[in-house]
Amino acid sequence: MVVSRRLTPKRGADSQTVLVQLMEITHANVAGIVHGGEVMKLVDTAAGIAAIKHAGGMCVTVSMDEMSFLHPVHVGDLVTVKACVNDVGTTSLEIGVRVEVEEVISREQKHTSSAYLVFVALDALGKPRPVPPLIADGPEERRRQREAKMRRQARLSHREAIERQRLGVPGGADATSQGPPTAAPAQREGVAGGDEDPEPDDGTQRPHLRM
Repeated sequence: MVVSRRLTPKRGADSQTVLVQLMEITHANVAGIVHGGEVMKLVDTAAGIAAIKHAGGMCVTVSMDEMSFLHPVHVGDLVTVKACVNDVGTTSLEIGVRVEVEEVISREQKHTSSAYLVFVALDALGKPRPVPPLIADGPEERRRQREAKMRRQARLSHREAIERQRLGVPGGADATSQGPPTAAPAQREGVAGGDEDPEPDDGTQRPHLRM
């Protein structure tokens, strides 16, 4: 009964997460510009909350795709981080995150960063467990889901090409030079749920990718 309840499909909108934080001097360097790592921490936190909401339990970060920094963030700026499930696999989830900044006095707002993160849901023993299927409502969520599948394929192709190259398998160098299929750039994605998993999550992941 518990498994059936957990695997009931969920809407992406139900796991959307928004974090808002005022940037202070402790977040910045001597020039008053917020460290990129501080922004990345907020991104990981928001994405993790969205993943946990959808999975209904603990999730851990497996990878982060391209992280773009389009504009600097300064002390005194109000940062808003929006996260949503783009697509899911068997035990993994891709979360899209959009970061916006508001200059409090002028009220000027800018899109400063975007990123895509892959999480894996874990059970009480720390082993990967299934996550609910994603219901993509509307053209925007379906577009995000399609692009998430493209990024998944790009990750798999890139990893396979590197492994062939390291093993000296014929075609490895060619595969590497050709590169993976082109994925949509992060900066054109808004806030960010596949048939297969973005990363192997059956317990065979390399140690540095596991909890």
